[in-house]
Amino acid sequence: QLAMATVEFHKELLPEDPINRPCTIIGKTEYIKKLSYCTVSMFLEPRVNLQTWNLAVERLSVSSNVSCNLWLDKVSVAGLSNVASRHSAPSVAHFLAKMLLAEKKSGEQTAVVVVCRQSEVFALGCAVARCFPLYSRVTQQSKKTASTVLVTFLVIQDTEGATSAVTDEDIRCLNDACKAIRFTQEIVDAPCNEMHTDAFLDRVREVGGELSIKPLIIQGEELEIGGFGGIYGVGKAAIHQPALAVLSHTPPGATKTICWVGKGIVYDTGGLSLKSPTSMPGMKRDCGGAAGILGAFYVAVKQGFTQNLHAVFCLAENAVGPMATRPDDIHKLYSGKTVEINNTDAEGRLVLGDGVAYARKDLKADCVLDMATLTGAQGISTGKHHAAVLCNTEEGEKAAVQAGRQSGDMTFPLVYCPELHFSEFNSVVADMKNSVASRDNAQSSCAGLFIGAHLGTDYEGTWIHVDMAAPVYSGERATGYGVALLSALFGKCSGSSLLNTVAPPMDFF
Repeated sequence: QLAMATVEFHKELLPEDPINRPCTIIGKTEYIKKLSYCTVSMFLEPRVNLQTWNLAVERLSVSSNVSCNLWLDKVSVAGLSNVASRHSAPSVAHFLAKMLLAEKKSGEQTAVVVVCRQSEVFALGCAVARCFPLYSRVTQQSKKTASTVLVTFLVIQDTEGATSAVTDEDIRCLNDACKAIRFTQEIVDAPCNEMHTDAFLDRVREVGGELSIKPLIIQGEELEIGGFGGIYGVGKAAIHQPALAVLSHTPPGATKTICWVGKGIVYDTGGLSLKSPTSMPGMKRDCGGAAGILGAFYVAVKQGFTQNLHAVFCLAENAVGPMATRPDDIHKLYSGKTVEINNTDAEGRLVLGDGVAYARKDLKADCVLDMATLTGAQGISTGKHHAAVLCNTEEGEKAAVQAGRQSGDMTFPLVYCPELHFSEFNSVVADMKNSVASRDNAQSSCAGLFIGAHLGTDYEGTWIHVDMAAPVYSGERATGYGVALLSALFGKCSGSSLLNTVAPPMDFF
């Protein structure tokens, strides 16, 4: 049922009997306790009266997540804990997503009413969106009635519980973000027999078409001719050839150039350094960085991004075959640096090395952000909920952490210390190896530093590396991670007041 849902954000909803439109009211318990029955009666009557509502609200606790069924599984109220530590999202968006999945209602039309502060609207809207993934090949679904999920907000204004609606402009932003998160999830959830490099390029063209932008695409042997030894070397053994694709938004009056570079490994067997049978399933998600950037680019342009913005997609399938790169091979990347391959399963950094070098040399970027499902060690370093961030400036690092907390796509810094860590890549026959000598020495930091080396240690702009290998999925589903993060991080470049609300200051580049 979830996979068939249409999700729509609305400024207001008309009154409706819950038997026809089941409803979930969800938000922090402290906010819900401030609501009067009159404020929510339009979603409850004639099935839930004042007494039932008051009894349910009394059961909610500010220190734990509690839900209460109000009427025949058609109406429920879910109170979220107010517990949010300094490294967590103040909106507790992660709790909302977890509880909403547990509270899902069936029917042709259902309602979700989110109770929150204005500063939490974007994060919670994105959390709602990711609860309704699109991809499914379950054959019985065709027999079910497609459902529409209507989402609205009651924005708490003061200590007395007065509420207001969000603006029409905010609703447009939320619907754009919702669409982007869900198609990002769909790309990541789809298996490689469907979402191969050519299919991903079709998605790039589709998004470009909606935005009236024609992508630049370099594919197959053209990559080798053009000097993109990283992307070509990783993907040349696959039936569907590797590619570099670029979407560019260049509005008049722009004074800065920002480039987002995404790792798009549509499947990662590990190459000749083959993964084990237990570690290979799930590697369809290795394109999560590129998918998130495609979604974020869509939101940015739709919401009136005021600066030059380029999205670079480094697409390849790390396959096994006669053309596959071997350990001991040496590739020359677009940066001009040579790399001795000592592990073909450290492939993401090779394609991104080409991508960031292109961002500097050809796109003249003032700020380069790369995003990737780069290392399994990321989940050990920063956990399942926080992406790992590596940055060449303290200001950029702080901005990424702040944007993560405000958007719900949380982040946490890695150690940035190239003078101690880059020696892990020493090679006697090339400029560097592609994998570390010691796997016990800050693996995720080292992997990021490899990418930064191809941007160049003399790069004067801001470089931010986001490793989101663990947050890219939850259970067996993609999360759409990255869309909310990048939308918030660069929100000051947006025409959207909602994104400006959650954005850090733009002094980080």
